[in-house]
Amino acid sequence: MAINKNTARIRRARKTRAKIRILGVPRLSVHRTGKYIYAQVISPEQTVIASASTLQKDIRDGLKGTKNIEAATAVGKAIAEKALAAGIKEVAFDRSGFRYHGRIKALADADAARENGLQF
Repeated sequence: MAINKNTARIRRARKTRAKIRILGVPRLSVHRTGKYIYAQVISPEQTVIASASTLQKDIRDGLKGTKNIEAATAVGKAIAEKALAAGIKEVAFDRSGFRYHGRIKALADADAARENGLQF
């Protein structure tokens, strides 16, 4: 049976989430589509603590588009601020099987989640 691209990504995500579950810390889960990027901080009990995406009007305002690195950086900054407001300082980064590159990296790194106080 041939494994397609999405099946392989989901398999990678499942392996990562199993390791994060053992740690017992909140996870910063990221999902990207061709048009938008979404981020959620999820507690070990599987409840959403904070969320941000390029669908939200306050994040989308002032951006050229919703599918670029600039938009991912804005989502990273927003999710960090919301998580810190909820009292979460340390998270495990769940990239949902996506490569740590481009928009996923921009959300986590420079001027985004790490720069605004979240620790991975």
